[in-house]
Amino acid sequence: MTFTRVLIANRGEIARRIQRGCRKLGLESVAVFSEADRDAPFVIDADHAVCIGGAAPSESYLNIEAILEAARATGAGAVHPGYGFLSENAGFAAAVEAAGLVFIGPEADAIARMGSKIEAKAAAEEARVPVLPGYRGADQSDARLLEEARALGTPFLVKASAGGGGRGMRLVTDLKEAPEAITSARAEAKGAFGDAAVFLERYAPRTRHVEVQILGDSHGTVLHLGDRDCSLQRNHQKLIEEAPAADLPEARRDDMRMAAVRLAQSIAYRSAGTVEYLYDPARGEYYFLEMNTRLQVEHPVTEAITGVDLVEWQLRIARGEALTLAQSDVQFDGHAIEVRVAAENPSENFFPETGQITLWEPPAGVRLDTGVERGSVVGHNYDSMIAKLIVHAPDRAGAIRRAVTSIDEFAVGGVGLNLAYQRALLTHPDFQAFRHHTSGLSEMFPDGWVRPEPDARDLGLAAIALNLHQAPSDASPWQRLGAWRLTATSGRPGATSYWEESAEMPIRVSTDGVQLAAHLPEGESIRAEAATLIRGRLSGRLDGVPISRIAHVERASDHWRVHLQTSSGMMAIAFDTLEDRHLNRAAGGMVGADTLSAPMPGAVAEIRVAPGDRVNAGDTLVVLEAMKLLQSLPAPVSGVVAEIYCAPGDTVAGNTPLIKLDPENQT
Repeated sequence: MTFTRVLIANRGEIARRIQRGCRKLGLESVAVFSEADRDAPFVIDADHAVCIGGAAPSESYLNIEAILEAARATGAGAVHPGYGFLSENAGFAAAVEAAGLVFIGPEADAIARMGSKIEAKAAAEEARVPVLPGYRGADQSDARLLEEARALGTPFLVKASAGGGGRGMRLVTDLKEAPEAITSARAEAKGAFGDAAVFLERYAPRTRHVEVQILGDSHGTVLHLGDRDCSLQRNHQKLIEEAPAADLPEARRDDMRMAAVRLAQSIAYRSAGTVEYLYDPARGEYYFLEMNTRLQVEHPVTEAITGVDLVEWQLRIARGEALTLAQSDVQFDGHAIEVRVAAENPSENFFPETGQITLWEPPAGVRLDTGVERGSVVGHNYDSMIAKLIVHAPDRAGAIRRAVTSIDEFAVGGVGLNLAYQRALLTHPDFQAFRHHTSGLSEMFPDGWVRPEPDARDLGLAAIALNLHQAPSDASPWQRLGAWRLTATSGRPGATSYWEESAEMPIRVSTDGVQLAAHLPEGESIRAEAATLIRGRLSGRLDGVPISRIAHVERASDHWRVHLQTSSGMMAIAFDTLEDRHLNRAAGGMVGADTLSAPMPGAVAEIRVAPGDRVNAGDTLVVLEAMKLLQSLPAPVSGVVAEIYCAPGDTVAGNTPLIKLDPENQT
């Protein structure tokens, strides 16, 4: 089982993480990539790289034969699947082994058994691991499922046997809903996983998601590396993970850890894996949820508190090495938190964001597993998570503070991120007091989450930062006089005028050679003395008080953007100069308000109207598929469909006109 070259059947940040593990052991890495990822950092970082197909996952990262051919062509002796894509595909693991290669993960039989939720729960019961009451029988007839539903009682869940991520799952609170729930769950499961089998399970509300990391070798040894809490979730997708799980009775923690070891031993598990539970804090009970037979997204928090390199051990176990650790050797130090960094807009129902990253200034002194850099292009073909921010501190409170500080220092331009929302979760009283649970976001933000806006002080500081950026680097008063600069627009010595876009207010920055003053409407002024902007840090004295804030200035296509560290987190504040406003007005009207345009690149999945149809503002006209999500695009105005510029299946760029309406023909 020796090998010197590893093909990584994945992309993005996890591909780069595995590359680091390979380098640590002196192994060469092979990247496989799609046409869309040709210039991605993980491709550039690899020792060898092979294009295996088009941007669609089915043409590349899910194309087993193309991956195996790349392994043969490059002389790779092993394949690491990462997570997602083919990582829990038993057929892929078997094909890798059949090709004479080493699969870096568990055996295909273990993947298949744990991949079936029905079989996995049966294995858990055999290993004396608690499971929720329910029906997991082979008889999948409507009559039997409905009979079992009546016996189980409400509320209960209908769940896909091969499911995950919330797909193929329905909550039933009234038995009258059961027939439709079973039918729709089956259909979704068949479409998503190719397997229509479902099972029924008692619904446990207000539970936490607690999981145990295990590590097994091929010599019969299985260890646990502690636990994690992943209860902050949206639509069954994890947002923030931490280790160890907080506010958990030690006796119960020990039970959960040893139950995970028993289950792994019962199936002769090798490599890294995770046993997931639902934990009911009110009853102090836990129930087996599923076993993930792969490396988890959140593995870095376990590495942080144990000092154990999970990827290194995956590689060593795949080479046939025995674990040199005993359970007593695994010690836990402090607390770690991982924040998933996703290109999406929480203010717009988490709409995916795409584009080129024009600014990438991550915080210093913390771990960042990232698949992108400045200049990278975030497309619509894959998952929106582009990086993970991992912090470690002596205790949970310290880890939360460090995570918040790191978010506040993270400046990114060109593509919107979810970091302001993640910051709100970290600072929420429910999270800090352990009151959060897997379905608790609606309780944390009952009226929805609202992105914080910059206050007048922030706007003034941002305008000063922009003025300093535009000024010559020499701090001489003669070189600070705005009227001597080509960028000066106000016509009066020592002043420059800007227009802040979101608040739609003018801000004038003036200088007397000693201090800069930002003048806001209604007579308010922000005054900064000895102000400098050096390598992204704004320093000086603000109204006599020393300040030091991160501030990055970038030029966007038609305006300036200042990324300013504020008391509410990092904020991107957009400004126009007077010339910008003049040019933007001159260029306006190219696409009118009566035209629906694609908000981002994607594929047209459905068109719900035809020429001549009357529509109301807000009606869904087009369904766009982007980053594995379906986005409904509403009519911008009421009217009549005049022209349709696209067809189902078309791939469109951002801002592409899709449908033109005639508002004058509305009735």
